[in-house]
Amino acid sequence: MAALLSLVLAATVANASPGDCSALEGASGDVVVEKATAIPAGTKFKPDDKATFYKSVPVDAAFCRVEGRIEGTIGFELWLPMAWNGRLLGAGVGGDAGVFNYLDMSLRVGQGFATITTDSGHRVTDAHWMRVPKARTDYEHRAVHLAAKAAKALAAQFYARPVERSYFTGCSGGGRQSLKEMQVHPHDYDGVIAGAPGPNMPLQSVRMMWFALEAQRKPAAALSDADWSLYESAVTRTCDPLDGKVDGIVTNPLQCRFRTARLLCKPGQGESCLTAPKLAMLNSVIAPLRDERGRAMDRGLFPAVRTRPGPPSPLLRAMWADAAHDDPEWDALTFSRTGDLATINRVMPQLRADSTAISPFIAAGHRAIMYQGWQDPSTNAGPTLDYYGALARDNGGLAKLSDAVRLFMVPGMYHCRGGPGADTFGASGHVPISENPENDMLWALIRWVEQGFAPARIEARKIADGTSFTRPICAFPASARLDRGEWTCRHDPALLAWPSARLKR
Repeated sequence: MAALLSLVLAATVANASPGDCSALEGASGDVVVEKATAIPAGTKFKPDDKATFYKSVPVDAAFCRVEGRIEGTIGFELWLPMAWNGRLLGAGVGGDAGVFNYLDMSLRVGQGFATITTDSGHRVTDAHWMRVPKARTDYEHRAVHLAAKAAKALAAQFYARPVERSYFTGCSGGGRQSLKEMQVHPHDYDGVIAGAPGPNMPLQSVRMMWFALEAQRKPAAALSDADWSLYESAVTRTCDPLDGKVDGIVTNPLQCRFRTARLLCKPGQGESCLTAPKLAMLNSVIAPLRDERGRAMDRGLFPAVRTRPGPPSPLLRAMWADAAHDDPEWDALTFSRTGDLATINRVMPQLRADSTAISPFIAAGHRAIMYQGWQDPSTNAGPTLDYYGALARDNGGLAKLSDAVRLFMVPGMYHCRGGPGADTFGASGHVPISENPENDMLWALIRWVEQGFAPARIEARKIADGTSFTRPICAFPASARLDRGEWTCRHDPALLAWPSARLKR
């Protein structure tokens, strides 16, 4: 594939220059540019984004919009700004993909980034794409890798000079893509941002599938959104003051102790409490997931973490029915925690993103920032902490790892954004406040890669209901604490106690 992509540089469009957009159209090897359109400045351009949940913001910058395919099945878009800063930015996609991340592209192209996104090898309209082996492998890791190669070649044609630095940002499935780039394709990007990455997606999916089915089997015990809000609020009231400020945010759930029995309805009480069946369900969900023989499969949920009520998501259904069983009519009630986990790990061995073999990435001088909301209900925080601990264990200890990979835990944040905590800090999907590395994670990564200044804290912002506040998020193993009216990042021994790996300092 690399050889085929290199042919692009020798093609007749090699003399293309900024503004010579349509010259990029055509085929070269497995890469086909179907359309290359010059977008003039000041038009508030927005692509047709009805099919994607990554909605574009209006773009006033002039750029060349490149639409193409790789190997016939991997769709991509590349936006090449006329005022280029020499950098390439990959924009990851989450969920079951099939769409483009127009949001991050539109937020960053005006800052001078050439931006690339891929649908991960299938369209959102492909209902049973997980039955196709190539589509599964492209989704696991190949599509992002091949798109990065194509983007670099096309950018070099258009600007008549190579990409100087390349970065990747993503959250949820996009965060998983970031980890796969670091682990499997370490030379694609100089720096990656991996938000809420769910390092062990198959096991996380077992947890979500099992408890969704449990709610169907036991309707009297099924927890509603209001029930989860009751639990979350009660935990927050108990543990909020531990950081020195009562503000509706639990800074470090590892320091929190809460007895769920307090929520049990008293005789005659019908509101603001949980019935005995619902309390039993709550305790089961937040405890470690058990296999058929009663053995723990994970370590459970942190206090105040809520889950998504209702039936299993379409992505879960596709994973088990189409990928694991190759049967669209598969009966979900036959789901086996251990059996189906083993099957999906065999069918999609690269779906997991928990490899600690990242020495090529580190040796190349590349850098990674991971971030995770403490109250994430979808890709829970515990596995991310465990993965960071395993990285430290297998890469020379925590101090050495932090020279190349840093983790930022975000208090009160849900999945990628949302929740009571500050949730805007220049990561995937966040509207940039500025190009200041102090409050923008992408620019903090750039400064780390290009100038050698590793980020210790980033100022996060919350904007909601006409009000806003800021709060620092801190590099592991530090947490924010209010000290004499000022927020500081202080070493937090409780953080070191969680990862299952034995950390070397």
